[in-house]
Amino acid sequence: MNIIGKRFWFFLISAVIIVPGIISLAIFGLEPGIDFSSGTTMTLRFSPEVDQGELRQELSELGHDKAMIQRTGDDDFFIRVEEISSEERKELVTALESTFSTEITVRDSYTVSPIIATETGRNSAIAVAVAAVAMLLYIAWAFRRMPKPFRWGICAIVALIHDVLVVMGIFSILGWVAEVQIDAMFITGMLTVVGYSVNNTVVVFDRIRENVSKGISKDFEVTVNSSILETLVRSLNTSLTTLFVILAIFLFGGVTIQYFILVLMIGVVAGTYSSICIAGSLLVIWDKGEWGRFISWLPFVKKPA
Repeated sequence: MNIIGKRFWFFLISAVIIVPGIISLAIFGLEPGIDFSSGTTMTLRFSPEVDQGELRQELSELGHDKAMIQRTGDDDFFIRVEEISSEERKELVTALESTFSTEITVRDSYTVSPIIATETGRNSAIAVAVAAVAMLLYIAWAFRRMPKPFRWGICAIVALIHDVLVVMGIFSILGWVAEVQIDAMFITGMLTVVGYSVNNTVVVFDRIRENVSKGISKDFEVTVNSSILETLVRSLNTSLTTLFVILAIFLFGGVTIQYFILVLMIGVVAGTYSSICIAGSLLVIWDKGEWGRFISWLPFVKKPA
């Protein structure tokens, strides 16, 4: 199986997945949750239950026309509105009880101010950036005996950026289509994906380093392809067993962690793909100086007559 020989096709597949996400990010961005945009969230239990459409209409008439409503059970609704005080929350619940002739139990309530939301966003960006830089330096140090060790670190970080863009792009599209929001758990999931992705890539790179030291081939491309094939079963087995657990949690876990688990699911798939098909291919392209050939290979680049 010549995985490296099909490297340009793998890059094209990644572009087909990532470019729509980047366009969505540029146009719509990510739908910020309460942790990043401030507001008040409540989980309300209605007894007897009410219709979601009627609930949305009533909230709109009460002045919360931009409220986000999500059913979390037969009788439960997760509701997010602009920041309101505890007294305003009680008045809102009382008004809903009166309108629907139902008893409402406030299962939980959470308010985030704009200052806290801004600080959370800034700290999250710093955490991701610091993690990426630390990984670059560590990989460069770990492969210091190889020629141009920073090249290995940069390729690993590019593969990592690939995975981050896949997750962020998909969540941007989901936010536009289905109002899927990101919160602090999203950042936790992203950092988990970052670690998982780099771990898979380092395993492949370590086998490449061993085979380069053994001199199994004078052709670096052959060495990289052999190394990927030697670690292929291990990578797939690890990813599949991880996915089985994540899928079980996604199906049977609570609604509060569904988006966090979704980040992990997408990230594990993207990380496995990038460690097998992208990271090693980047090393080969850099080693052979094929960047010009890669650009000219792209179907949308005009070829000389």
